[in-house]
Amino acid sequence: MSQTRILTLVGSLRAASINRQVAEAAVQTAPEGVEVAIYEGLADIPFYNEDLDVPGSVPAAAQALRDAVAASNGLLLVTPEYNGTLSAVLKNAIDWASRPYGAGALKDRPVAVVSGSISPNAGQWAHADAVKALGVAGAKVVESAHLHFGTFGQRFGDAHPREDAEALTQLAGTVRELVVAAREALVSA
Repeated sequence: MSQTRILTLVGSLRAASINRQVAEAAVQTAPEGVEVAIYEGLADIPFYNEDLDVPGSVPAAAQALRDAVAASNGLLLVTPEYNGTLSAVLKNAIDWASRPYGAGALKDRPVAVVSGSISPNAGQWAHADAVKALGVAGAKVVESAHLHFGTFGQRFGDAHPREDAEALTQLAGTVRELVVAAREALVSA
């Protein structure tokens, strides 16, 4: 079987973001034959606007995201919780990748969501909103692959998540479940 490609979208643009660190830890859990890559460039994508979404003149940054999503076998979204919901940058990425309606790069793409928050809620509101947006966009949400991290600051404040054996085990399980769904989608396509 050819290499399975998982594209990771991180909903925080901050360089020292714990969400970014969680995504980096997920990359290192990739099993043999699987490439997990973090997408760079979400900050460059303009807010979704149908006036900009015109065939032949889609902004280059938005087209690059669509192409990267289309070239992947599955998506891993890592979302913080901002004001009780997912970040604008991640929602914007979902909006661009979902177009054109009914035929966007997200259509039928297996997706797992990892959420995190400084609160004990573990970003579950952001998670629920991400799952809702992805489902409406036509993605195949892989419920068994979801993961929530609460009390980020306490848990990962002094160490990178890759140094947390339990977090690595959980992330490896998430990646594994997503890979299974991605490979099943390839077989049934």
